[in-house]
Amino acid sequence: MLFMVIETYRDGDAKPVYRRFKEKGRMAPDGARYVSSWVTTDFERSFQVMDCDDRLKLDEWMSKWSDIVDFEVIPIITSEKASAAIDPHL
Repeated sequence: MLFMVIETYRDGDAKPVYRRFKEKGRMAPDGARYVSSWVTTDFERSFQVMDCDDRLKLDEWMSKWSDIVDFEVIPIITSEKASAAIDPHL
């Protein structure tokens, strides 16, 4: 299952996040796979797509960052899957 993970850096400061990432990597457990990400131009938030069959794995990953990042997690599907699901109802 895909998840859009919106990260808001505490105090609007990306440096602690990038520093930890440089030192320790993503720290995602087995079963939580990074797909892609984008960062706002003010470096206050990022948007990551993660692939994970067990939401608890995402919680485990986020717990390693929750002291410097606030998270919002939204289950998502691809546009192709959305179109296939809605098409019969049109």
